[in-house]
Amino acid sequence: MTGLAIAAHGLRKSYGDRTVLDGVDLTVPEGTVFSLLGPNGAGKTTVVKILSTLITADAGDLRVGGHDLTTDPRAVRAAIGVTGQFSAVDGLITGEENMLLMADLHHLPKREGRRVAAELLERFDLVEAAKKPASTYSGGMKRRLDIAMTLVGDPRIIFLDEPTTGLDPRSRHNMWQIIRGLVADGVTVFLTTQYLEEADELAHRIAVLHDGTIAAEGTAEELKRIVPGGHVRLRFTDPAGYRSAASALREATGDDESLTLRVPSDGSQRELRAVLDRLDSAGVEADELTVHTPDLDDVFFALTGGAAVPAQPKEAVR
Repeated sequence: MTGLAIAAHGLRKSYGDRTVLDGVDLTVPEGTVFSLLGPNGAGKTTVVKILSTLITADAGDLRVGGHDLTTDPRAVRAAIGVTGQFSAVDGLITGEENMLLMADLHHLPKREGRRVAAELLERFDLVEAAKKPASTYSGGMKRRLDIAMTLVGDPRIIFLDEPTTGLDPRSRHNMWQIIRGLVADGVTVFLTTQYLEEADELAHRIAVLHDGTIAAEGTAEELKRIVPGGHVRLRFTDPAGYRSAASALREATGDDESLTLRVPSDGSQRELRAVLDRLDSAGVEADELTVHTPDLDDVFFALTGGAAVPAQPKEAVR
């Protein structure tokens, strides 16, 4: 990471009397995945459209690929690729023809365009389908073709605006592998997504956009430490063991009906070992132990006031 791929300071955008972005600051190091989260309508797509020169900002000091967005938008466009929420694939022509069309748009010589198209079709496992109309492709295949088309111009910065929306779990995981491969090649990825698990899996840094400003920014682990609520859940089948454990763990909250105890914890190995040591000292063994640490769902709800999000919190059984 030798520098910043994207730097935005004081980004503002309004539509009439509605302020969408109210002083957004973002920095994205080269060769990383940066994920922008936020409720529907928070302005994530507006940020992408501004940084990719599709619309203009009302104010802000904005640089993409080292180029000033206001004074040198042509250089910015030469450095980036964009895959939007909706596929840019033309379903009436084949996958290969879509690729060659992009090569023409980038003014590649015919031989070079065919070479690049063939390499990308192979890289994205689309060779067998290359001669078929893109309208016959599955959702996952269309998204792979979409990104392959984006890469024809060899951009070093790629904006992916909700790239896995509507994909089945297998196709989504395949897309994650593609994104990881891009970053391994030194490409910077600016990712917007509604899937918090996706941001957790992929992003080096995450920002949460709410009410036109960045509510929080950091690594996934840094954001998870913002909200309280981590705990260890202990379940017993023996009422006597449950009572003994409750006496040993006085800070625990008990449920006499289900014979469970909930002990506040940050989920660290040190705290978990302390709980187990205290149970050992009391001569008690839990029948089931479950650790819950705050996840990005918890962070999202805490920062956005409970705005709707698809993913649900999960507990990890140890």
